[in-house]
Amino acid sequence: MILMTLEGMNVLVTGGAGGIGQAICRHLARQGSKVIVHYRTSRSEAESLAGEIDGIAVYADLRKKDDVDKMFSQIEEEIGLLQCCVANAGMYPPEPMPVWEISEDRWNSTLESNLGVTVLTAQGFLKGAVTSGKGSLVLIGSTAGVHGERGHSDYATAKGAITSGLLRTLKNDVSGTSIRVNAVAPGWTLTDSKIESGIDREIASNAMRTMSMKKLASPEDVAGAVAFLLSDVASGHISGQVIEVSGGMEGRVIPGPGE
Repeated sequence: MILMTLEGMNVLVTGGAGGIGQAICRHLARQGSKVIVHYRTSRSEAESLAGEIDGIAVYADLRKKDDVDKMFSQIEEEIGLLQCCVANAGMYPPEPMPVWEISEDRWNSTLESNLGVTVLTAQGFLKGAVTSGKGSLVLIGSTAGVHGERGHSDYATAKGAITSGLLRTLKNDVSGTSIRVNAVAPGWTLTDSKIESGIDREIASNAMRTMSMKKLASPEDVAGAVAFLLSDVASGHISGQVIEVSGGMEGRVIPGPGE
């Protein structure tokens, strides 16, 4: 068992009321962290989770810089210094369509709700972290950003930017400090929303065809990788790296014409 030593750490999890976000929050709370559960639309879920894990719930529309600034000020006033941050908030456009059919509004909205909110979250956290010279930031990407995803070029572009250019630049921006910046890229993950909406067996089967482990991930699998990267004891000399939580995925099954 790896000793994480996240005991007593103040950790912000954006999008903390979602499927993967909830798993991350619960996992970190079990490690002894004080977890700040961020939400935008899921207030009741966030407040219920915060009560369960003895954390706090905070609201912010992460697409708006003023909201982000207010959120970090509120956290500092109520909790104190943030040691860790998980930039988990994002949005997956449900309808697949080729790039030539994606509207300008959808493209811009997808990039703003994934790349944009991650940038503003990183700005807010790192601005405080550089004053102490310490901290750990984990960005949540996706295997869509690594391997591409048919019908979701907007989402793949946003997530790819997060786990490549943004990640590598942020870890260099904090050069000379002990701040670490890493990322987790989940693959196909069985969240409650996927289970409730019904799992398409064909899609799941195609996803597993490129995976050596032949099983889908759970939100707890992702949470474990996040906790590992947050911990200075477990990963204190790791920065600028991406952990794929994808069961050994090696790309995508690409359908032929008309499939």
